[in-house]
Amino acid sequence: MKSWLFLLALLTFSAFLIVSAQTGGEPERTARVHYTRPDATYEGWRLHVWEDTTQPTEWENGLEISGEDEYGVYWEVGLTENAETLNFIVHKGDEKDPGPDMSLDIGEMGQEVWLVSGDSAVYTEQPSSEEVTASVGDLSQSEAHWLREDTLALDTSGLPGDAQYSLVYAADAGLSAENLAGDEFPLTLDEDGLSEEVSADFPHLAEFGRLELTDTATVPDLLRGQLAVVARDAEGTLLRATGVQIPGVLDDLYAEAAYDEPLGVVWDEDVPSIRVWAPTAQNVRLHLFENPYGEAGEVLEMTFDNTTGIWSITGDSSWNEQYYLFGTTVYAPTTQQIETNLVTDPYSHSLSMNSTHSQIVDLQRAELQPEGWASLEKPPLTSTRDSSVYELHMRDFSVGDESVPEEERGTYLAFTHPDSNGMTHLKSLADAGLTHLHLLPTFDIATINEDKSAWQEPEGDLSSFGPASEEQQAAISEIREQDPFNWGYDPYHYTVPEGSYTTEPMGTPRIVQYREMVKALNEAGLRVVMDVVYNHTNASGQNERSVLDKVVPGYYHRLNLQGEVETS
Repeated sequence: MKSWLFLLALLTFSAFLIVSAQTGGEPERTARVHYTRPDATYEGWRLHVWEDTTQPTEWENGLEISGEDEYGVYWEVGLTENAETLNFIVHKGDEKDPGPDMSLDIGEMGQEVWLVSGDSAVYTEQPSSEEVTASVGDLSQSEAHWLREDTLALDTSGLPGDAQYSLVYAADAGLSAENLAGDEFPLTLDEDGLSEEVSADFPHLAEFGRLELTDTATVPDLLRGQLAVVARDAEGTLLRATGVQIPGVLDDLYAEAAYDEPLGVVWDEDVPSIRVWAPTAQNVRLHLFENPYGEAGEVLEMTFDNTTGIWSITGDSSWNEQYYLFGTTVYAPTTQQIETNLVTDPYSHSLSMNSTHSQIVDLQRAELQPEGWASLEKPPLTSTRDSSVYELHMRDFSVGDESVPEEERGTYLAFTHPDSNGMTHLKSLADAGLTHLHLLPTFDIATINEDKSAWQEPEGDLSSFGPASEEQQAAISEIREQDPFNWGYDPYHYTVPEGSYTTEPMGTPRIVQYREMVKALNEAGLRVVMDVVYNHTNASGQNERSVLDKVVPGYYHRLNLQGEVETS
């Protein structure tokens, strides 16, 4: 019996040794990285890996392809015992696809991922053929840059040397990866790359390929529709399609002719003309209102100047102090559609309450000038080096000053009371050598409700709470969106005084009251500095408070390489 048990044990142990020898013991943990290319050309492509891997690579010697399947190719990558992260880059020599470092979070994503050439996404499920096509031709991204009338820039590093390029145009939009049917214009890849001049103007694109457009006769027309740059292989297979950024070419075409032209409302004696720079608009109409709360009394066609990119219309003296909006028909990259926007004038000098409509005003008219405005002289200043500057917040200056009439506290008119506590203090500073008062933003602010009847104040007496209490902040947080306080770094219209700082936020009183403030400060011996923040806007795209981007979409904001607005 013992012999039989011994023999059974020996056979079992032998079997274990055989299985262990065949399988190598505990199976090694691996990750599988799939990769597909539209051209199905994989020779020379390798995977550079680092972090929690048993096979870290040097850049010159990445992992060779492990196998092929119906999706494309894949790499099997060994993982360390407690692997959490695998970092990798698909590359061919120094050519990366698509470029940035990529990462696999093993705990959240598992151990198998799928990549698409030209797409920075890491997919945890195999993309369908439709998704692969859409990834290759994602027109919501604008990675081509039109820099000069005949020059576009594109990162061509991930594309084969014999790729064929074209510019696709659709007047009515509708282009997509699945539908690239439009007017096509051939582009030629310039082996010399971008010129030194262009590279100096666009240093972040200096290493991109130059695509030359030889047929430039219709460029102004092309800029009014949807555009895509397309790359195909010799058999016509789509390798890449992307949208187009156009600020460079707009400057190239219009800067010299347009930038010195007056914009907004321009007066010839008592006759106003209204002018707006909108070179990419398919049409611009003027909507004229006697009352900003009613329907437009007239909708008038504006005239386009193809040399300057300016749309204009001339009215008559009856237009004075009427309100208006532009109806712009434009291609909007953010929606990839032709949009018709009703939008205020970026060059407004007067607005209705809460900035819903621009107003036609002549700043030279006597009724908009306080008494003595025309003869007002600035306090003397021999040199700007003699400046001594005091900064203050418009509302904070007087909102709690009981020596100012209650209805004028927190407004421009608070400065017109020379015997108030605040002005007495400022006058003493001026006598002591202060030269300038720097006002925190007083331009039209997007996030202050100019209808004072809607304002809310925190409940209770905040001074009753202790100095280390959190109750003050809690009380203010409850009404933060409805209270009138704002630092003001939130521009809506740069050249209109903020209406919440007036006693009458509708129309021209804000102009008159602002000038009364400036006059009073000058008479107190102080020059006035306006804090204007041109690198801020409240909104872009088709947002309700977007102005510039509804007039010339994609032009005014700094964009990243994919065409998204930078917000840093």
